[in-house]
Amino acid sequence: MQEADLSHIDMNRVPEHVAVIMDGNGRWAQSRGLDRSAGHVEGVNTVRRITEIASATGVRYLTLYTFSTENWNRPQQEVDILMHLIVTAIERETPDLIRNNVRLTMIGDMERLPAFAAERLERCFADTAHCTGLNLILALSYSARWEITRAVKDIVRDVQNGEFRPEDITDETVSAHLSTAGIPDPDLLIRTGGDFRISNFLLWQLSYAEIIITDHFWPDFTKQDFVDCIAAFQRRQRRFGLTAEQL
Repeated sequence: MQEADLSHIDMNRVPEHVAVIMDGNGRWAQSRGLDRSAGHVEGVNTVRRITEIASATGVRYLTLYTFSTENWNRPQQEVDILMHLIVTAIERETPDLIRNNVRLTMIGDMERLPAFAAERLERCFADTAHCTGLNLILALSYSARWEITRAVKDIVRDVQNGEFRPEDITDETVSAHLSTAGIPDPDLLIRTGGDFRISNFLLWQLSYAEIIITDHFWPDFTKQDFVDCIAAFQRRQRRFGLTAEQL
């Protein structure tokens, strides 16, 4: 596959954190007369190349919406295939992640994962814990409403334990109780597959992210597409509620 052309992006203004909704695996497969599982298999190859180009461009955090809490409601056969595919793919890619200094972590409800998946994933996270390059974050068994509800419960418990008063709660308090505590909010959200929604993904953290929707299904999303998204991001003026004159 042809390498991406980086000449049209400013390497000094690359988004620190890119979040991706990897949509369209099933539709990609169905459009080719294949079983949906074939799309998920091909989607793993896209994860590899996008991780490579994100690292090459200097992105520090790449969060991939891998499996939502709503996905547990899919047909059991598809869920089982996805769980085995995700775990097997991560195990296979872990040596390359280590060679490329990529640290692998996860946000989501680990308790809902099958025991075999949780145990094997924990080993992969531990094996890459020393890496200091790109942080590859898998949103796995994740939804933003689950995350925010859990944060509210934790904050209420802390108030009841006398750790702080209700009037002391700030935006920073909430952020500190989310799965992404310590991780900067995404600068850029990319969604493949053409749908214009964020599907219960990082609702709190995406407040000021730039959003780019592409019609490409995830298996067709290339390194050049990723670079082009960064170029589009760099052409935008991020005002954060201010006027252009105030910037």
